[in-house]
Amino acid sequence: MSGRAHRSARPRVGLALAGGGPLGGIYEVGVLLALAESLEGLDVNELDVYVGVSSGGFVAAALANGISPAQMYRLFIDDGADAALVPALFLRPAFGEFARRALSVPRVFAGAALDFLRRPFRHGALASFAALGRAVPTGLFDQRAIDAFLVRLFAAGRRSNDFRTLERKLFLVATNLDSGKAVTFGEPGFDHVPIHKAIAASAALPGLFPPVEIDGEHYVDGALNKTLHASVALDQGVGLLICINPLVPFDASSAARRGKLTVEKINHGGLPLVLAQTFRAIIHSRMKVGMEKYCRQYPHADILLFEPDREDADMFFANIFSYSDRRRLCEAAYHKTRQRLFAQRDSLGPLLARHGIRLTVERLREPLRSIRAALLDPRPLSIHAPAVRTAARDLAYTLDLLERWLHRSRRLPRGVRAAAAR
Repeated sequence: MSGRAHRSARPRVGLALAGGGPLGGIYEVGVLLALAESLEGLDVNELDVYVGVSSGGFVAAALANGISPAQMYRLFIDDGADAALVPALFLRPAFGEFARRALSVPRVFAGAALDFLRRPFRHGALASFAALGRAVPTGLFDQRAIDAFLVRLFAAGRRSNDFRTLERKLFLVATNLDSGKAVTFGEPGFDHVPIHKAIAASAALPGLFPPVEIDGEHYVDGALNKTLHASVALDQGVGLLICINPLVPFDASSAARRGKLTVEKINHGGLPLVLAQTFRAIIHSRMKVGMEKYCRQYPHADILLFEPDREDADMFFANIFSYSDRRRLCEAAYHKTRQRLFAQRDSLGPLLARHGIRLTVERLREPLRSIRAALLDPRPLSIHAPAVRTAARDLAYTLDLLERWLHRSRRLPRGVRAAAAR
């Protein structure tokens, strides 16, 4: 029996991933590592529907292309040469946008000056020269380096940069800048757009990245309309939807009372922390309303939401440009997800069982288990996987271990390398 037939025979499972910048993607990888090793009968690379918004689109597209959470860890988070998506790629100035806007300054300034001279007392100088705002760049950073990385990533092996050729359904949500409406790439009429282009559109946070032009329309971050867009997956008829939202408001007062933080007021952190808290509060309140609505509209679907604790200082203060912080944040997400699964085992066990998934409580009882164990263990096999797919994954796991050993041995001194080989 084919893999497609096996997927249709079991309850349909979907995954919805919210945004949150590089920080959010790191958190999502940590959660997925915990879920992948703790849920027997669930392969996060074999789900029926994937929905991604903003940075969640990176992770969703990788999963739909068969890239495991462990492989994502090595690509996005780990140190050394394995980390291909380094933070510097997100910080390349948008020189092309700067140049286009700079070239428009003389024309815009001349028009504003002429308007002021014609009617100096009707509008005033401020009103006349407000048109200079057209010369301000629409974004600071250029996504072209990220686009090139994704094109190479999806061109390898059996991966695809085309929604229409993927074995699994992938949907990436962006916002049409001119209409303000959400657009779901991957749906009919929008499935011809390359996946890397849809990711760029969904992650184009206004102010940081210029809008992405696709077929004459301009698109920005998909989170402007909804946080999760979980309804996209629920409309596909999934019986179980796993949602991951990395951004929650930080409760500094509660964290300080519990001894988890030395500063009680976010205001002491200046404008960046104030803006971060404001954005998180807006995103999270809107998501709570959406989740309540989903429960009413889709009563036959089970929805599981994973997100950080509101006292999680690691998540709020992490420096995404430090590899040590990135690893620490991912491991914290991994451990806290395991803790939640164990604490709620009595309610989660029966819920997951309805969908053919077993919560491996015996593994969750290992409090000192390191994230490295999740990275080195073979990916959990679906109980419906045929023998050929099982053998292929065992081989892939063995090759992954060999690749890591070779990479580490190349960095060792010659004498140490010889001893390691023996």
